[in-house]
Amino acid sequence: MIKLGVNSVLFKEFDFATAVRHIALSGYDGVEISAIEGMCEHLELTRWKEQAAELRSIVQENGLSFLSMEFGSVKDEQRLLSAFEAAAEIGIPIINIGPGGKSGVEEDVQRSIDMLQRMSEQAASFGVTLCVKAHIGNAIHDTPTTLRAMSEVSSAAFGIDMDPSHIFRANENPEEALPAVISRVKHVHIRDCKGREQGPGPIELQACGRGDINLFAYCKAMADSSYNGPVVLEVIGAKPEHSLAQVSIVAAETYGYLNACLRQLGAR
Repeated sequence: MIKLGVNSVLFKEFDFATAVRHIALSGYDGVEISAIEGMCEHLELTRWKEQAAELRSIVQENGLSFLSMEFGSVKDEQRLLSAFEAAAEIGIPIINIGPGGKSGVEEDVQRSIDMLQRMSEQAASFGVTLCVKAHIGNAIHDTPTTLRAMSEVSSAAFGIDMDPSHIFRANENPEEALPAVISRVKHVHIRDCKGREQGPGPIELQACGRGDINLFAYCKAMADSSYNGPVVLEVIGAKPEHSLAQVSIVAAETYGYLNACLRQLGAR
């Protein structure tokens, strides 16, 4: 059955213990820990060994599990290797990265695919999975470029993180795009958005059910495909002026929406 989680980047202004406590109170099964350099580093990869026991304890004490880690764009492959090592030790099965590069630049597409092949082979040696998502503006940015990566990256430790908001903003309908890539989908980042503009919008409108994406149809496409991996709310743009109540409401509202959809579809 599908497990629901929240990326801790939503709680970037708060410590990890506070994030996990409120994610658990909202009803979720697990958490994606943010290790995004320069944005939110609840997991600091330069000192993960110091953090490991405490992070495991926080998650276990709240009755959750680690679903994944968000790494961000790969600027330093050695840092990504540290992420693999940390994930293997802490018990984090999936590391999500961005593809990097720019849309429409062939050299960037090939460079991204070569990196994915190389680093997914490294991920396999640590017993973890490396996932990439189509990201608007990046080299891999839509279904055709995702399919190309799927065809050229052979490692069993490689998967697709299928984020409907980026596919929607690439002028595709995510519920129609999912079946084409589902064979390699191992993780889903999810959020809503208003319109097909470049950015995801304010955090309130990223709560599932608030925007224009047909997320019930997307949930049905997941259920029809028997997808049973993590579905993780990823909301970016939280600011210091957002209270703990505000970010928790985004998480809780999304849980209610997704849990109701997936229960109706027999996927939870």
